[in-house]
Amino acid sequence: MKAIVTEQAGGPEVLKYQECPERQPGSGQVVVRVSAAGVNFMDIGVRKGTVWQDIPWPRIPGVEGAGVILRTSDDVSEFVPGQRVAWVYAPGSYAEEVVIPASALVLIPDSIDDKTAASVMMQGLTASHFATEFYPIQPGDIALVHAAAGGVGLLLTQIIKHRGGRVIGRVSSESKVAMAKEAGADHVIVDTKGTFAAEVIRLTEGQGVHVVYDGSGPVTFQDSLNALRIAGTFCWYGPILGAPDKIDIMSLPKSIKIGYATFNHHVHTSALLRKHTNILFDWLLAGTLKVSIGKEYALADAAQAHADMESRKTTGKLLLIP
Repeated sequence: MKAIVTEQAGGPEVLKYQECPERQPGSGQVVVRVSAAGVNFMDIGVRKGTVWQDIPWPRIPGVEGAGVILRTSDDVSEFVPGQRVAWVYAPGSYAEEVVIPASALVLIPDSIDDKTAASVMMQGLTASHFATEFYPIQPGDIALVHAAAGGVGLLLTQIIKHRGGRVIGRVSSESKVAMAKEAGADHVIVDTKGTFAAEVIRLTEGQGVHVVYDGSGPVTFQDSLNALRIAGTFCWYGPILGAPDKIDIMSLPKSIKIGYATFNHHVHTSALLRKHTNILFDWLLAGTLKVSIGKEYALADAAQAHADMESRKTTGKLLLIP
């Protein structure tokens, strides 16, 4: 079995494509042949050594994907070999085969292909958590979505629009404007310096937005605060790009609320995972949600996928294909 292995923290060059032992399931587990593995900023953190600090080197990055069940342990009765499944958190997904607890799997509907399923798991569940639970968008709400042409941003924009909200998207280049608008953004701001609040205030007739979804790192933190209206909500995510300075809660303006949102709180039980994933699948089947696959790479080219993602020049979802 081939997999991407990293023996130490470092840049994309530490990701090595090599032979690994065949995987065998333990109690409650299945072995899946990976059809497509998603690339996420979390994987960059794994490579750099900033996350998974409790997992020893060498490591196989990747947590998300879709594929076909090859083998199950004797105590697994809900799945059988040959079924198509997807998952959102299974460490070691940058591989031809991965061992996954049966409780972490969801069945893929026949009319959804593996690549689409792999593309919607982490980023789709993240966007769903942000817009339906962390700050449930109501009709007429105005949201500021950072990285609006990225995988999360494109899905988040569509969910906000589906719930009757308006979207001001922020992107890093003119080349990304059309994609953000195609997803439904009402306005798109091009900004690389973290100075966008004045334009947001202008677009909202001096009021500011109801909610900011910001995973762009500390450079955007202050203007995201400034872009909020009275009693607005700041949804902060994405630790890989760094955290803001310490916050003096007594200095927060306009009675705003700040929170750190993570997708796993949305799907912290198997029942919730399957409930929310099935909602995403229903949206896909109805045409409410469309996945944009920005680029596909051979599994052996994982290092290039990481380099491209870190460059901030990519759009949509990046996939590795074993």
